Amino acid sequence: MGQEILPPSGGDDDNIQPVDLKAALEQRYLAYALSTIMHRALPDVRDGLKPVHRRIVYAMNEMGLRPNTAFRKCAKIVGEVMGNYHPHGDQSIYDALARLAQDFSQRYTLVNGQGNFGNIDGDSPAAMRYTESKMTAVSELLLEGIDQDAVDFRDTYDESNTEPVVLPGAFPNLLANGSSGIAVGMATSIPSHNAHELCDAALHLIKHPDATVEKLVEFIPGPDFPTGGIIIDSRDSIIESYRTGRGGFRVRAKWQTEDLGRGGYQIVITEIPFQVQKSRLIEKIAELLIARKLPLLEDIRDESAEDIRVVLVPKTRSVDPTILMESMFKLTELESRFPLNMNVLSMGRIPRVMALNEVLKEWLDHRREVLQRRSRFRLAAIDRRLEILGGLLVAYLNIDEVIRIIREEDEPKPVMMARWDLTDNQVEAILNMRLRALRKLEEFEIRKEFDELTKEKGEIETLLASDEKQWQTVAWEIGEVKKKFAKATEVGRRRTQFADAPEADEEAIQQAMIEKEPITVVISEKGWIRALKGHIADTATLTFKEGDGLKIAFPAQTTDKILIVTTGGKAFTLGGDKLPGGRGHGEPLRIMVDMDNDQAVLTAFVHDPARKQLIVSTAGNGFVVPEAELVANTRKGKQIMNVALPEETQLLVPVSGDHVAVVGENRKLLVFPLAQVPEMSRGKGVRLQRYKDGGISDVRCFAISDGLIWEDSAGRTFTKNKDELAEWLADRATAGRTVPKGFPRSGKFAG
Repeated sequence: MGQEILPPSGGDDDNIQPVDLKAALEQRYLAYALSTIMHRALPDVRDGLKPVHRRIVYAMNEMGLRPNTAFRKCAKIVGEVMGNYHPHGDQSIYDALARLAQDFSQRYTLVNGQGNFGNIDGDSPAAMRYTESKMTAVSELLLEGIDQDAVDFRDTYDESNTEPVVLPGAFPNLLANGSSGIAVGMATSIPSHNAHELCDAALHLIKHPDATVEKLVEFIPGPDFPTGGIIIDSRDSIIESYRTGRGGFRVRAKWQTEDLGRGGYQIVITEIPFQVQKSRLIEKIAELLIARKLPLLEDIRDESAEDIRVVLVPKTRSVDPTILMESMFKLTELESRFPLNMNVLSMGRIPRVMALNEVLKEWLDHRREVLQRRSRFRLAAIDRRLEILGGLLVAYLNIDEVIRIIREEDEPKPVMMARWDLTDNQVEAILNMRLRALRKLEEFEIRKEFDELTKEKGEIETLLASDEKQWQTVAWEIGEVKKKFAKATEVGRRRTQFADAPEADEEAIQQAMIEKEPITVVISEKGWIRALKGHIADTATLTFKEGDGLKIAFPAQTTDKILIVTTGGKAFTLGGDKLPGGRGHGEPLRIMVDMDNDQAVLTAFVHDPARKQLIVSTAGNGFVVPEAELVANTRKGKQIMNVALPEETQLLVPVSGDHVAVVGENRKLLVFPLAQVPEMSRGKGVRLQRYKDGGISDVRCFAISDGLIWEDSAGRTFTKNKDELAEWLADRATAGRTVPKGFPRSGKFAG
């Protein structure tokens, strides 16, 4: 035991090294994590592309698939990308390529596709051997200057070629097209935006580098999704999301009502939230319809062709379209939340969550660097050309001598270099000149080109020496992009609108999501609850478990809230639609709510928010509580009356009229004004009647003008009018007088 276990002996034992498994796993997992973050899942802030997309666009450029050229088979493009730049599966490359061509996935497509590239219903694109594609104007902008040393290149995976580390990115692609990806330990989710608005914000940022996110949101009010829709977030929450780089946007479908005449209407949905599959959405709504979760909806039809047109037919003409749609938004993906997590590769190396102004700033800095690099590249090209033009000018002025040297000298190059003090490049250009070019070698043409290039060289040198001029040029370039994608154009117009969610009655929406059906709620003595279909008048036929019996039964609707009050002074709320069915004996209430074992059900009834209840304990304390205060939205319920054993909550009676009649176990009756009982949402209450011993028997609220009415055990009705009640009328908390003649022996007002 404890001896190190080594692998069985082989021929090359010298190379075996024991390795700590934990360290080895950590090292390998970190390498995998970094690879996923850097080379797969996170976009670069400068061009907004992940490596696979960058390689696709670059490969198409190398293949010459410009917007004005012919289409090529996607299989050819995928093969090129896979063979030269991206050593991963062809299907993953094709999926990425197809997505770049989908106008419902990309706000500004990078690939112009011909053939079936999938649709908003979630259908897959056709196989790559059938589809064709080429670049779009956006791709061209992203690559502008790629051959002018605008960006760094690195070796491809097999070192047989080179690829760009990042694209020049003349288009604000990261925010314009958005991005989403899951790496290791981090993810990114960026919605698409309007290019015109992004250019406006960038131009403002050039003039005011310290501009706040609040100011930029004046130019960029929020995302602009390819599929349109309506964003219902407040401006403050949008600003907060952009300021922190984290948040989300609630997007709703766009809908309108269509009048069918004679008071009838139907709802037509023309835009759905981004990344919601239309077919799946309609399936889900149909399932809810069959499950009777959408009682206000009669039918759903998909009448879409090129444009989206989903028709919702309401149950009746009287259905409020706003309430119907609000219930649909709550239950279906007609409202969805698009998360914002601006986690990108800053400087192409560091993954971090950035704010809106930081993202735009990095893009602008990149554009300035690209401008400087392209300018230096052009400067070098001009210098080379000026050198050659200088040599050609010498050749033109001494053409006869040049011809003589070439004809007579064995090594004309050094002779010419020595004769006119020319460089190697200049002599090479003269020697490589064709005879037919001699007639064109006019001094005027050479001097004209020389002067033009000298002037351009001066301009570039001035540009490179001035920060202000560089930013002016960057601003001009952005202005050109803005013109191309202006809101006045079809591609540039804003698709996603902004609105506040309509103020609809929350209660009405909840009701709209439940099918309204009559039920009878039955609670047994031992606290079992069930809901039978329909209103049952005869409760004698109900069966219970052995030793159990009926406690209370009352009619209700599935849309009602059922309030249950216990002897411990707690109130619980259950939805009529959530009660167990009438088969069997139902379920114990204690499973559905957190009821204490030493408490029993006092009463249960249908909630009426306009009503008030008088709650009374065994000791004769009580107070008035509005029924709205009894509603509890959790399993734990709500403590209404503070009672401690052996005292319990004994009575709950609806408040009506202006007086209260209290009878004690000592058969003494007291009548006093209702105004003397306080209204509270929780408490112990005040004393209603004073007792030497014993407690309360019954209580009733009534209007003194109608008199106090009670029934005896034989069913006879007795009424005492105001004058007859004079001897029992007193203040609250007094002892009262012995009950009048004919009062039931049970001590209750109802026999």
